[in-house]
Amino acid sequence: MSLAKSIEARSQNQCELCAATTPLSLFEVPPVDRTTEDNCIMICSKCLQQIEKKEALDSKHWDCLNTAMWSEVPGIQVVSWRMLNRLRNESWAADLLDMLYLDDDKLAWAKATGDHDNDGSVDLHLDCNGQQLFTGDSIVLTKSLDVKGTSLNAKMGTVVKNIRLVPDNTEQIEGKIEGQMIVILTKYVRKA
Repeated sequence: MSLAKSIEARSQNQCELCAATTPLSLFEVPPVDRTTEDNCIMICSKCLQQIEKKEALDSKHWDCLNTAMWSEVPGIQVVSWRMLNRLRNESWAADLLDMLYLDDDKLAWAKATGDHDNDGSVDLHLDCNGQQLFTGDSIVLTKSLDVKGTSLNAKMGTVVKNIRLVPDNTEQIEGKIEGQMIVILTKYVRKA
């Protein structure tokens, strides 16, 4: 039996964190040296988006950790510990975190990514109106911009299609204007 089929059978076609049956995917709990049943879990897209910080944390969604943290699967225990740490400002999460015991190896694994040091905030690329931007979106400039190093002036109202998000800076996106790839500040754009 393949690893994916084995984990699918273990999960009974449900998210192993929140028990959702919506589209599920196999998630390797980082860091991974080699893929095993212990470090892979079946999760839904909502859990995945929040674990990977592509969506703001919904503390009500993570009430499910009250049950999931007791799983005997090491990957589920580690993800539960990490998410409870990110939600530790919620009293219920702090209480659950106090009850959750991980042996030294699992605790070292859980701390390896440094994710537990973060608060629950998520850094998202937002336009001037607070709408979340995604790679491939089209945007409209809300201000005329002089492009440094060129004679190009990007006029207010210019539509830029198929943008790319700058991974390390949530205040910047990349897009092509008049055939040139430029960096644009998110505070000067709105989603088209």
